[in-house]
Amino acid sequence: MRRTICGLSAALSLQGAELKISEPGDYQIFQRSDRAHGTIHIDATCRDATGTEFAYRVIDTQGKGDWSKPVTATESIRSSILAPAGGWYRVEARLTKGDQTVAEKSVEHVGVGEIFLVAGQSNSANYGEEKQSVKSGKVASFDGATWRLAHDPQRGAGGNGGSFMPPLGDTLAAKFGVPIGFIPIGIGATSVREWLPAGVPFPQPPTIIGRVTKRPDGTWESKGAAYATLLAREKQFGPHGFRAVLWHQGESDANQKDPTRTLPGNLYQEYLTKIIHDSNQTAGWPIPWFVAQVSYHVPGDEASADIRDAQATLWKNGLALPGPDSDALKSEWRQNGGKGVHFSGPGLREHAARWAERITPWLEQQLSQK
Repeated sequence: MRRTICGLSAALSLQGAELKISEPGDYQIFQRSDRAHGTIHIDATCRDATGTEFAYRVIDTQGKGDWSKPVTATESIRSSILAPAGGWYRVEARLTKGDQTVAEKSVEHVGVGEIFLVAGQSNSANYGEEKQSVKSGKVASFDGATWRLAHDPQRGAGGNGGSFMPPLGDTLAAKFGVPIGFIPIGIGATSVREWLPAGVPFPQPPTIIGRVTKRPDGTWESKGAAYATLLAREKQFGPHGFRAVLWHQGESDANQKDPTRTLPGNLYQEYLTKIIHDSNQTAGWPIPWFVAQVSYHVPGDEASADIRDAQATLWKNGLALPGPDSDALKSEWRQNGGKGVHFSGPGLREHAARWAERITPWLEQQLSQK
């Protein structure tokens, strides 16, 4: 089970024994398996602990929690406990010898809730005009190594500005009563071609070619770095370790200044189909993907019917779920007084609201089936 997620440890040494907790980390969220429950994983390391016993407990929001049955302390201990959906919980662990505690460790904020992987280009990342912050205190993000409260900018994604994730997380946390987690991996200005697995050919390069390479036959291929990051995060969380992918991308394929760099809609559909299919095959489970309608650039270049039709066809084919129509967000919802491609502060919050409108009824349906 996901042994690389936290990277956060500390120790208290008494009488020579040392206890470290690498999982859970502070603000770590575990994906719930049904409406009421999820599994919290414990990964501990004990040193100089001969003759001691290890136990742990999860303290709920009412301050209650029972110690697990003690086990003989070994250098590496892995365990898990079924816990109610919610949080934040406090996880405590200890080493005892007889009736004496010789080492102890606690993690203050652990949740069981909903987790979403967020991928695509700049409007899935940190390029908004106004940094957003978590208001509820119940939204966290994971950057590949550590968890933290999801204040912008989101580590793990490109850019240094604002994102839609804090307000979306606050809305979902209020609606469902559980902590919300995000796994941000969006990269600014990326074409869908740059998210393909390495070695997949395509006829023309995107406008920015740093993440692609030309083949000897004159065609092009992705270097595969973005796809590798996608697979790495999916592997870290394991089967059913998060709820869904939120995909927001298309601007860098639509209506490029050099028309040879514009991607035809049929190829957009083909390439995103391959990304979804191949990554799900590698992950080993049918990850739901929400795909937004995205092709807006600036006033006067506000939509590509070809790219929008390709995104909608993925919904119609049952390969993806409908995300929001973010092309509809114009004027005051865009940066620089409505002149830019990225969202203003109000635009980020409206973008979040429209994602919530798509996610909420679907998630309610998923929870009612378990």
